[in-house]
Order: sequence, then C-alpha cells, then structure tokens
Amino acid sequence: MNFKDIQLMLEEGEGFELEFKRKVTTSQKIAKTMIAFANTRGGIILFGIDDDKSVVGIESEKEDTERLETAATYFCDPPLQPIIEVVPYKGKDVLVVRIEESAQKPHALFVDGDEEKKTGTNVYIRVNDKTVEASKEVVKILEAESPDAQPLRIAIGDAERRLFEYLDEHERITVKEFSNLLNISHRRASRSLVQLVRAGLVRLHTNEKEDYYTRAFG
Repeated sequence: MNFKDIQLMLEEGEGFELEFKRKVTTSQKIAKTMIAFANTRGGIILFGIDDDKSVVGIESEKEDTERLETAATYFCDPPLQPIIEVVPYKGKDVLVVRIEESAQKPHALFVDGDEEKKTGTNVYIRVNDKTVEASKEVVKILEAESPDAQPLRIAIGDAERRLFEYLDEHERITVKEFSNLLNISHRRASRSLVQLVRAGLVRLHTNEKEDYYTRAFG
C-alpha cells in the first residue's frame, strides 16, 4: 500500500469495508472492529486518521502494532491474522490494518472478567459504516457458513406457508412477530427463520435496533 492508496481511501470515506480511527485505543475495543470485518466481507482500518479525514498520524509504531497484535490474538476468538503495515503520508505515519473475510466464522470478542461480561452474543458484524453486535439469529447464520456445518434439511409446511402469506401482506416480520403469529416459542421461531434464510427463501435484514425478515424474491 502506498501514498496514492491512502489518498483514494480518504476521498472515498468510511464505509462498509473501511474505517478511520484517530489512534489505537484499547486492544479490546479494536478487536470489535477486527471481528466485525472478519465476520462480514473483510475490510481495512486506517489508524492516524481523524473523523474529519484529517491525518494526525500514529504516535508509536511499535506500541501500536503490539496492541493490534494483542487484539487479534487474545481478544478475537478464534484469533485473527491481520496484515499490518505503516504507510508514510504527508510527513506522518498511517497504520494500515487489513482484515480478510474469515472462513472460521463467527469470531467473537473474548471477555476477560465477570465485570466485562454481557448478555449479548459478543459477535460483531458490519452494518453500513458501523460495527454492531450480531443477533443470535445472525450468529447461527454465520455458523452455518462454516465448511463443517451440517447440511440443511427443510420442509415447507403450514407454518412456512402462513409466514409467506404474512410477508406477502406486510412485507416484513421480526422473530417476535413470527412467534406471536404462530403462537410458538421465540426459540422455535428463530430456528425456523434461520433455516429459511439458509435455504434462500427469506432474507435477513440487520440494523442497529432490531433484525427483520422479508421474502428473498418477488
């Protein structure tokens, strides 16, 4: 990567596969972004870039690189192997971290200590230009993308037909709404929707508040 590459990324701005960070903060916070890129389509993090795209540079190549390596190997589960390089840009050093899309999805954040533990999944993905925590349904879909995942077996019955009729009328549905529609448990509704997503019959839409599902065609 060179001066021109950095210039093009600055012109492009942050997005689904690109994020700017002023400095390398804690390893745990950086790991979230690494995990999100690995669980989605990969991406690049530029350190030494402010939110307004001004180049401030990094303070210590050695310390920042060590912190990034700690984030990738200790706080990412399974560990990641980012490509890290320093690129000179207008008298300052920009730290470039490239994360490839992983074949070992889902990667999760390793949380050390009870005070840090959360009730969520600790799995992160990219949504537009943000890193967000994945829902349990998204985690199951990521698990299904593994080469070791069990083959999909699905049958279309009354429950699925009622779902399709609902979507034809209302266009979208959440797990809670599907659970209420069929008067089944949240867990069963979630499992059914995940199977339909895997079968390509339903599409999962992820945003920062609540996931929802639509028909995958038509």
